[in-house]
Amino acid sequence: MLGSMPRVYLYILPCASQQVSTMGDRGTSNRSEMTDFILAGFRVCPELHILLFLLFLFVYAMILIGNVGMMAIIMTDPRLNTPMYFFLGNLSFIDLFYSSVIAPKAMINFWSESKSISFAGCVTQLFLFALFIVTEGFLLAAMAYDRFVAICNPLLYSVQMSARLCTQLVAGSYFCGCISSVIQTSMTFTLSFCASRAVDHFYCDTRPLQRLSCSDLFIHRMISFSLSCIIILPTIIVIIVSYMYIVSTVLKIRCTEGRKKAFSTCSSHLGVVSVLYGAVFFMYLTPDRFPELSKVASLCYSLVTPMLNPLIYSLRNKDVQEALKKLLEKKNTIL
Repeated sequence: MLGSMPRVYLYILPCASQQVSTMGDRGTSNRSEMTDFILAGFRVCPELHILLFLLFLFVYAMILIGNVGMMAIIMTDPRLNTPMYFFLGNLSFIDLFYSSVIAPKAMINFWSESKSISFAGCVTQLFLFALFIVTEGFLLAAMAYDRFVAICNPLLYSVQMSARLCTQLVAGSYFCGCISSVIQTSMTFTLSFCASRAVDHFYCDTRPLQRLSCSDLFIHRMISFSLSCIIILPTIIVIIVSYMYIVSTVLKIRCTEGRKKAFSTCSSHLGVVSVLYGAVFFMYLTPDRFPELSKVASLCYSLVTPMLNPLIYSLRNKDVQEALKKLLEKKNTIL
């Protein structure tokens, strides 16, 4: 009788003398059953959970206000009906949705005792996050190409950056994101997970889930590395080459005001690219023995970057500022 009783595992968060969850090992077969995972979150004292909740709430509220506001401005002002703002509107849409995949569940877990997420919920979270983050990378490359054409070939800009091409570039970005997400998600959840279901992260991501696997990860990691190279290298090459031509063209402009205007149209995009890729590289280059550093980097590109993007583009863009003033004046007139 005693031998048939299930073994019980306790998961304890450091700095907290409370039980996070009790889960039974439903068998020791090579492939584990589809049960809930536990999102361990940040390794902090329970007293700090309220502070983290308020921080996440503030950041997420800023994301909602900033990105919804940016999309509203672009859609309502006819002067912003240009390729640059078409891409910017899609960027705000992506930032809004991939942060919404992460933030609400993380905030709920600050108040939850179990901190659990269902198997289907974990699959969905990883799939959607991978879809939107990869799509954003390709979209930023398309935006760099748009700036290249606008500055280096201004007379042909309206012809080259047609509505059809812009739509194709955005659709292609989503397509690449979808293909990448399908491959990454299917590879991750075909792994055999061991008895432990405590994901050492605040959302379901590939690397923390790999640590729970008892499968041989060599082939999996090689495919993941190859996929990352296929995604990151082309986008970075397009961005770097575009800006090499842009800088070369701008330096040939004799008018100081013209140079300043040309650089100002690119500085916002460069700021967004630097924040996103800097955080991504920092996270994936951080060794597994420093999971807390990976969480901080993940926080930067999953929540901080979507919060900063509307601010970066609105603070340095006169067209957006004028459109915002016009929109606010209309509301005041109605009231």
